[in-house]
Amino acid sequence: MHSLPLFHRLAGQPVIVLGEGPMAEPKRRLVERAGGRVVGDMQQGLDEGARLAFVAHDDAKMCEGDAIRLRCAGLLVNVVDRPELCDFTTPSLLERDPVLVAVGTGGASAGLAKQLRLRLEKLLPSDLGDLAEKLSDMRFAIKARFPQMAERRRALDAALGEGGPLDPLEPGGASRAEGWLAGASDESGAAHYEFTLASYDPEDLTIRQARLLGSADAVIADPAIPAELLDRARADAERLEWPHEGPLPEGLVVTLKKA
Repeated sequence: MHSLPLFHRLAGQPVIVLGEGPMAEPKRRLVERAGGRVVGDMQQGLDEGARLAFVAHDDAKMCEGDAIRLRCAGLLVNVVDRPELCDFTTPSLLERDPVLVAVGTGGASAGLAKQLRLRLEKLLPSDLGDLAEKLSDMRFAIKARFPQMAERRRALDAALGEGGPLDPLEPGGASRAEGWLAGASDESGAAHYEFTLASYDPEDLTIRQARLLGSADAVIADPAIPAELLDRARADAERLEWPHEGPLPEGLVVTLKKA
């Protein structure tokens, strides 16, 4: 990845937005939409402890100068339409509160990000946020039903997966959540899948291989397998040494052998 995607909490926090006109105004609206407080004066923003800044002057030299001063003061800076001067970029946003999907291209093409977001708009039901809120309300009940993190993850993966009772691409998931939990099957125990890869290209993974790798609690991989393929696993999945000796951990374990 060229950038680390993060969701930054701004509620009540000062954010510096410098500039006027059609480039600056969308950034002001974005900050306000996220609950931040727009500050249009650099020194005032620094005095109030701002951590982020948007620079949107019409004059290119003024943008460069303000970006340097802000960065030297320790802020992360976005210079509108100047990706080479940016510490961060702003993605195209799809909102199903509290679900927020951000599509970014690292500043390569805002138009591409927008079109991807518009396609995703058609896929995600309007009540997806209700499902997220329901799962949040039920988190203690889910934890009581599945005390171990690994079994809880597997139960939710099965419920939220394609065709599952809580499939997020199907409307009405919130109304089915309590029924799912009442009848949820025991997801405890270990499962081990072993694959010999056809190639080292991540795009050559079968649908089943990609799904299991993305859900695995632990991954055992031949050292020859490149990092870009292993990146398809969850970032928090346990990485076990190859060859693995002794008992396997509880949960879903995937072993990848070289082609």
